[in-house]
Amino acid sequence: MAGTISPAILERIRAASDIVDVIGSYLPLKKAGANFVALCPFHKEKTPSFNVNPHRQIFHCFGCHKGGDVFTFVKEYENIGFVDAVRRLADRGKIPLEFDQNPHEQQSRHLKDQLLQIHEQIAQRWQNCLLNEAVGQVARDYLAKRGVSPEAVKLFRLGAAPPSWDDTVNWAKSKGHELTLVEKAGLIIQKSEGGSQKAEGEDAKSDLQAPTSDLRRYYDRFRGRLIFPICDEQGRVVGFSGRVLAGDEKTAKYVNSPETPIFTKSKVFFGLDKSKRAILDAGCAIICEGQLDLIACFMAGVQNIVAPQGTAFTDQHARILKRYVNEVVLCFDSDEAGQNAAVRSLDHLLASDLAVRVAVVPAPHDPDSFIKANSGEAFRKLVENAEGFFDYLLTRLCQQNDVSSDKGRNAILRGMAEAVYKTGNSVLVDTYAQKTALRLGVSPESVRAEFARVRKSEVGNQRSENEELAAAEPEASRPSNHEFHLLKLLLLHDELVAWAALHLDVSWMVHPLVRQIVIQRFTAQTNETWRSLAAFLDECETPEMRALVTEAVAEDRKIPNPEQQLADVTLKLRNQFLDRQIAVMLQRTSQPDMSDAEKVELLRQQQKLREQKREPLAPVN
Repeated sequence: MAGTISPAILERIRAASDIVDVIGSYLPLKKAGANFVALCPFHKEKTPSFNVNPHRQIFHCFGCHKGGDVFTFVKEYENIGFVDAVRRLADRGKIPLEFDQNPHEQQSRHLKDQLLQIHEQIAQRWQNCLLNEAVGQVARDYLAKRGVSPEAVKLFRLGAAPPSWDDTVNWAKSKGHELTLVEKAGLIIQKSEGGSQKAEGEDAKSDLQAPTSDLRRYYDRFRGRLIFPICDEQGRVVGFSGRVLAGDEKTAKYVNSPETPIFTKSKVFFGLDKSKRAILDAGCAIICEGQLDLIACFMAGVQNIVAPQGTAFTDQHARILKRYVNEVVLCFDSDEAGQNAAVRSLDHLLASDLAVRVAVVPAPHDPDSFIKANSGEAFRKLVENAEGFFDYLLTRLCQQNDVSSDKGRNAILRGMAEAVYKTGNSVLVDTYAQKTALRLGVSPESVRAEFARVRKSEVGNQRSENEELAAAEPEASRPSNHEFHLLKLLLLHDELVAWAALHLDVSWMVHPLVRQIVIQRFTAQTNETWRSLAAFLDECETPEMRALVTEAVAEDRKIPNPEQQLADVTLKLRNQFLDRQIAVMLQRTSQPDMSDAEKVELLRQQQKLREQKREPLAPVN
């Protein structure tokens, strides 16, 4: 994605974003020699191992090995994409971004910016209505009755939409917004000439020049409702959910924004913009159903919580959470609909390799009423004691089916088998075969046989194969001391790179990441494209590469006589490479099927390699 922003703009933003100032706005940095240190925000620790190097404009943690430049830090800390990180730093430095995009992309970006502006403005309008206007009294009374504090109202920017049919229409006109644009924002709806809602896709351009009297053809989507702004992960308002406060039984309890260029309900969590740091710190995300449940939990101190917005839990929701944590706790309403929703969430969560637990709120409570009746600490303990999903499912199946009947036992066996096989984990399958057998009073062997018979999940089979392949991949090893020291020399001393590019063969290096970093450094030297270490990090393809680079240069200690050290380490790497080749030839000469002529040739090659080891290297200039 970096390719959509010119290198010159990136360098300008980087120059305006001193890494100490930027990271210092997130973390309390302490001076330590020439560098700064802090407790790492990316893993839990008691002793600071997070190191910020102002000279090199990089950071590195010696505990979890995360590292990079100022863009990487904002991207990782805020859990956003690279372009969004660049945008935030550009805004901070008041630098306009000029993307190298085609006209269609520019038009799309302009539309999104307009919609974001409209959403922010109407959110302020509705919040002011709730706090200060007479028409907001019904919403104020409702919030007071529900025990929502003024602090929560301000934090979550709650609002109230006036009950009139044209308040938003008139507001948009007063702000100079085109009504077709406000319609695209999902805030107003256009009626046809006969009074019904306009068909989707019907041309509405004529309304741009429509007389004032014609404004009645539009009406407000949100009327007389308590408004919950929906924010993206960056805290920008992208949609709304409105709860009815008065009306007949046919009125929908909630009205939500339709999908727009800035709002896709299957990709948005209510509250994630405020809870993401707590989620990262807790290592676990609680999923509840409603906005008021989330607000009650958050204000009670249980802040690692999110709520799907206006839709069932989706695979996209699961993938978003996987970026933050490896475990979720489902905490849906205690009624049948809420518990069914918890069960339906399993497939998407397992597909994203998330561990799942279920916290069951005692009936007739939901999280909001439970906290008000028992306290936030009681809810926290409820979540801490949440049982694993399959224990919960087994209990639920036994409650729903008659354990003493053949029909009931078969339903329990089938339900458990279909669920546990989706994990692709043979240990879990066997564990719950035994637990199911214990509940049914039968032998584990019979349950295992029945599980195998009803196994239907191809997804489970595929997951099992993928996990076996992943387990077979060896963990990346650390580079040798010599190769790591070579990195330090080449990255800290630009004046040594030209000599190294001439006299050091990259095939002498064993560690693949070291080899790749050195190749890229040599290429930058040859092509005269080296700008800075921080810019070089942008070209590193993987987090592992960036971590190795930042670790090599983080401490930035003065290296005595670097020219001699480079000559020494180059000579050692060369000789180690030659020794490995000699060892391979010795092994080949011991093969019984080798002819005398082949042995003589191998001996001749060994002798030649030994002579190469005795050859000196040219001095480092």
